[in-house]
Amino acid sequence: MKQSFNNISARWVKDHISIVDLLANMGYPPPKLTGKERYYHSPLRDDPTPSFCVDEKQNIWHDHGEGKGGTIIDFAMLIWKDLSFPELLEKIVTMSHAQAPELQLYQRQEVSRSAAGYGILAIKDFGNIPALVDYLDRRGIRAVAEGRIREVHYYTENANKFRTNFFAAGWQNQLGVWEVSSTDRKKLCLGPKAISFIPNSERSLAVFEGYFNYLSWLTDNPFATDSVLVLNSVALWEAGLKKAEPFSEIFLFLDNDPAGQRATSAFREAIPRAIDCSGIYTGYNDYNDKIVAERGGYQLSR
Repeated sequence: MKQSFNNISARWVKDHISIVDLLANMGYPPPKLTGKERYYHSPLRDDPTPSFCVDEKQNIWHDHGEGKGGTIIDFAMLIWKDLSFPELLEKIVTMSHAQAPELQLYQRQEVSRSAAGYGILAIKDFGNIPALVDYLDRRGIRAVAEGRIREVHYYTENANKFRTNFFAAGWQNQLGVWEVSSTDRKKLCLGPKAISFIPNSERSLAVFEGYFNYLSWLTDNPFATDSVLVLNSVALWEAGLKKAEPFSEIFLFLDNDPAGQRATSAFREAIPRAIDCSGIYTGYNDYNDKIVAERGGYQLSR
């Protein structure tokens, strides 16, 4: 659903969008937390020692190395210098995965009923829709999909109450909300975003950024007994950190892109016993890209 940005004001952006959320979605999880302040490797420069500070309560930032600081808009103006001011506000909203004021979609959090803007029509066993079966075949994970992927039939509704129906491959997060991926590789969460957790071993945990990467790992490790944590978004790394803490063995299979690498570094800094396993798919962005290449599938466009 395309958002309308007509009602966005600078004040609304400053009051409703967290700098912490914006940085997380840009791929900058905080490696150091001190009370209400979070310290990052500065997005504005090379910064080997975290010196970019965010006061979460006041929603302001200060870069000790640059001697600059301010609001979320001041920060965005330094990052996206070529954008006009309306374009800048739109960029902040979209990068933060926020909703424009007139389109707050998640006003309720019921799972069985529809949240405003979305509605679930049916949840079915996987395998009834050839296009979805072909989609998972092309992703190299069809063999392990049974019992782990469902067919989610849902609709979206725009401001004029016009509905469009969709179907997708889906799995649930820990709130019971459906995360879905469709044949054009679009991903959506039909409610509040959260991690997914699959309990098994009480000692060993495998951590993935996306659910399809977990299924890709499973094709290589069909008899694995690890518990599994899927972040569903690198922005949820802190929730993942809390879930991972009790495990004595933690294996990280995050993406090889800059955001994934930063999340891996932050995870290992917080829990030094966590092991970076991304070398298994060196040369690929993620585990699924490796599986697709090895099984002769074609690379889907990003």
